[in-house]
Amino acid sequence: MKRILIFFTLLFLTLVGLTQAQPDSSVLSLQATDAFQVEFQTTAGSFTIEAYRNWSPEGADRLYQLVRTDFFTDVAIFRVQPEYVVQFGISDNPQVNGFWEEHPLPDEPVKQSNLKGTVAYAREGADSRTTQLFINYQDNFKLDTINFNGLRGFPPIGRVVDGMEVVESFYSDYGFEPAEKQDSIYQLGNAYLRKKYPGLDYIRKAKIVGE
Repeated sequence: MKRILIFFTLLFLTLVGLTQAQPDSSVLSLQATDAFQVEFQTTAGSFTIEAYRNWSPEGADRLYQLVRTDFFTDVAIFRVQPEYVVQFGISDNPQVNGFWEEHPLPDEPVKQSNLKGTVAYAREGADSRTTQLFINYQDNFKLDTINFNGLRGFPPIGRVVDGMEVVESFYSDYGFEPAEKQDSIYQLGNAYLRKKYPGLDYIRKAKIVGE
């Protein structure tokens, strides 16, 4: 009987947490300052990204919105390919993922090059940027002009200004493999990742510097 009570208590707390974590649509109206910094605290240490609206207004605003809603709490760094990119940005909460998937960003032109340390959104096709970001591990000039599903390039929104050594230290033995399992990550969250890929690093939380 005690085990049953514990189980339902944990289930209730989990469901409450999911409900509380889902953003309100009013967050979509939040606009960032011209430049702002975000500190990411991870299992490997901290790094800071500076975002610029003149590089990508939509992309910078979305990063600001994500941080303000605590999106990056316990988020897996699921793709780590040395000498290419590191990628993250899937919530442990399927409802949160669903919210942002319903509000993708319009496409923007590439105004800055994908140099080492710059940050851009992953995207699959027209108007498909939502929450997934990647950081360039090297100068990936091909990402400025590559034709991917009818789109030209990946527009950077900012760059790492502190802690690049932390970014370069993330666990990389799984390479691209976890990124191929995104449907499972979206549906099953970190429980799936921790079982299949226990070595992954995680973002513990992120905050706007100075707020």
